[in-house]
Amino acid sequence: MFDNKTIFITGGTGSFGKKYVKTLLERYSVKKIIVYSRDELKQFEMSQTFNAPQMRYFIGDVRDRDRMISAMEGVDYVIHAAALKQVPAAEYNPMECIKTNIHGAENVIHAAIANNVEKVVALSTDKAANPINLYGATKLASDKLFVAANNMVGSKLTRFSVVRYGNVVGSRGSVVPFFENLKAQGATSLPITDASMTRFWISLQDGVDFVLKNFERMYGGEIFVPKIPSVRIPELARAIAPELEQHIVGIRPGEKLHEIMCPADDSHLTLEFGDHYVLQPTIKFFDRENAFNTNALGEEGKEVPAGFEYNSGSNEHFLSVDEIVAFNKAAML
Repeated sequence: MFDNKTIFITGGTGSFGKKYVKTLLERYSVKKIIVYSRDELKQFEMSQTFNAPQMRYFIGDVRDRDRMISAMEGVDYVIHAAALKQVPAAEYNPMECIKTNIHGAENVIHAAIANNVEKVVALSTDKAANPINLYGATKLASDKLFVAANNMVGSKLTRFSVVRYGNVVGSRGSVVPFFENLKAQGATSLPITDASMTRFWISLQDGVDFVLKNFERMYGGEIFVPKIPSVRIPELARAIAPELEQHIVGIRPGEKLHEIMCPADDSHLTLEFGDHYVLQPTIKFFDRENAFNTNALGEEGKEVPAGFEYNSGSNEHFLSVDEIVAFNKAAML
């Protein structure tokens, strides 16, 4: 579905954007890929690797609506990956996080509608479910904006959906490169926030593939959640540096012990498919029925039990230390 299409990626110089661009160029005959971000150095560095004739690099900020509207002209599909993501940084700089993650989301929506974009998929996070930190709260607000945007389009065909997943192995600022850097610098022990902490675990390629597939599955208004394994943070540290001791440093500002992707409060809205869940909209769409049990690919979902919660601490699938080693190695290829 991406052949001869123009794809626009906000925050496209990040880990996800690079992998997404690589995958699009390898698998499809795209017409154009527009990387939209605010850092000229990152764009220059990315352009040294991704210099195919289809590539375009646009300087701009999602906070700038006029620039977004201009940059999105002629675009078919949008992936909204731009965000301020660091939990402690958001706690200390809340207004900056709000400007990018909430106001920026609103600008993406208006630019897409103004340009008759066909489909928009916004990237979310497990931290948006029952949020306790500012970052999660802004992403929950962003999710709500993108879902409700399907009622803002009027007679236009633009549709909006959301993809939510957990920690991405090896992404910038994540725990794996943090632990590996400490090990390389000669650390004698690794800092663990809490011995019982767990996280959902996904590779960058699996995240990209899930987003690609959901462009085909979506009607508009869904929040897609992949079925992925969990890891225990002490076991992750052991997988990376089995020779090092571990010391407890305490939970950082805004952190949870366990993450949630499908809250129990939304169990009445949650559908289970073969390899993923769908959170149906809480609001009614006025131009169509809220019927998401069968997606656009014909895959059928079923209702989950009342009170069902998809929680990293109670996940049915945990990776062992050996599995973490193999998973991380494969994810970095």
